[in-house]
Amino acid sequence: MATARPLYQQLSKNITAYPPEEAREMAFMLLEHYFGLRKADVLADKTLPPNRTEPDWFRIIERLNRQEPIQHVIGTTIFCGLEFEVSSDVLIPRPETEDLVRLIMHDFADREEVVRVLDIGTGSGCLAVTLARFLPQSDVTAWDVSEEALSMARRNADNLKADVAFEQQDILNIPASEIRRFACVVSNPPYVTRSEAAGMDRNVLDYEPEVALFVDDNDPLIFYKAVANFCTQHLTKDGACYVEINERFGEATRQVFEERGFHHIQVYKDIHGKDRSIRATF
Repeated sequence: MATARPLYQQLSKNITAYPPEEAREMAFMLLEHYFGLRKADVLADKTLPPNRTEPDWFRIIERLNRQEPIQHVIGTTIFCGLEFEVSSDVLIPRPETEDLVRLIMHDFADREEVVRVLDIGTGSGCLAVTLARFLPQSDVTAWDVSEEALSMARRNADNLKADVAFEQQDILNIPASEIRRFACVVSNPPYVTRSEAAGMDRNVLDYEPEVALFVDDNDPLIFYKAVANFCTQHLTKDGACYVEINERFGEATRQVFEERGFHHIQVYKDIHGKDRSIRATF
């Protein structure tokens, strides 16, 4: 009977567009996705499922070697232990974004009252859906300017049985009729400057939506200003705002919140020691 290790070795060998270590990790991901085999199962050379349906390995390898993200090839990614659908319509959730969930859970998990949450620029819905799942007392609303992104986010909420109200809204053009207040406002807005694109990989530039990635160099903090301005009117007095940030603008982003009356502003670093998120309260 066919076993896992020879297939793993063949896949690793044929993924040539990436360094060998990355190719091996992709091979593990493929075997887990298509056959449910964990890394330990592959290393133990377990038998492949006897009634398996073989995917089109040639087509899969071809897409990977064009540097299409593996998350797009298999159609899903894992965020905070939950499986989310992804496509070229949304930014692929990154591990560092999970830090925002951890910060929010630390602050709100023990609250007994309803916690009204707003996720601005929800994309795949990873933040909104995860918070709706992990904070049972939450009432979650999620905004995005893209209807395609909202469609993906709604599917993820349905698949993961999360109660989230999705709305098409542009944080740069909030209507005067918006009067709701929220205890938690969270956002992972576009923050990569156009000048940084030259140093980015093809698998990001060619396959992820520009609208979710880039801001103009002449106003790189435009979305943080909009989020902070919104919070001055719509964040409850005991609420908090959480944002993911560009490592280059940690201090500048902190000043955006300070200039708008926030008194307690913390800048957090990611596992690589780079400024990556901010928590701000009045």
